[in-house]
Amino acid sequence: TIFNYFKKFDIKTQIMGASFRNSNEILELAGCDLLTISPDLLEELQTDDKEIQKKLDLKLSKDMKMDKIIFNEKTFRYMLNQDAMATEKLSDGIRKFEADLNKIKETIF
Repeated sequence: TIFNYFKKFDIKTQIMGASFRNSNEILELAGCDLLTISPDLLEELQTDDKEIQKKLDLKLSKDMKMDKIIFNEKTFRYMLNQDAMATEKLSDGIRKFEADLNKIKETIF
């Protein structure tokens, strides 16, 4: 996973999971640095009495066998552009994130 890769190679950033379709996807990322959870899924998780098990762990990531990938921003943008699904999913996720943010603002303010 991205989490394991970034933690293994000490890439200084926080990993944020977003655009979840159901609560099981959220539970699979238990242990991630940050999660953006829609109000509906947050309510579902609050009412569920399942025990949550940590799935992502910094210490376990350090021991994983994987090669470091080195490329620059230009290569990244090219590769992203070549993957139509990734490009659309990224755009869709940003739109949904903004919609959820607006919904949360309405709830808070």
